[in-house]
Amino acid sequence: MIKKKRNFLNLIGLSFLISFLLPYKLLYSATKKIINQNLTDEQKEIMLNEATERPYTSALNHEKRSGFFHCANCGAKLFSSKAKFDSGTGWPSFTESLPGAFKTKIDYSLGMKRIEYHCANCGVHHGHVFANGLSKKRFCNNGLCLIFKPDNN
Repeated sequence: MIKKKRNFLNLIGLSFLISFLLPYKLLYSATKKIINQNLTDEQKEIMLNEATERPYTSALNHEKRSGFFHCANCGAKLFSSKAKFDSGTGWPSFTESLPGAFKTKIDYSLGMKRIEYHCANCGVHHGHVFANGLSKKRFCNNGLCLIFKPDNN
């Protein structure tokens, strides 16, 4: 009886350790691939460690030309400039992404539930999706994770 109880407690303890103490970011980062060897340290911190750039620092906040926004790591096409809008938050914001551009996960890092999105091609972090009064969704993207390529018209 005591041995069964001890085994049960060991199982519970091991489950707790695996579920709560094993860093999820380490498991998730194994799926992220650095493709662009020229990324800055700040870009790597945001893309690989899910950090956030300071608001109002991205030149892409003021980008108004027609074209597409691509992943700064792998070059995948993520957003059309037609979906970009000024949300007043300090980060480039979009009403929708291109189909299949991102994979999402739930993020509780700030003590609240948020939807985090990552490039479907290379797995790097880009930002969070929020409910928005102006549209159904607001993709709030770190500008350092994007490269803008204008149309050739």
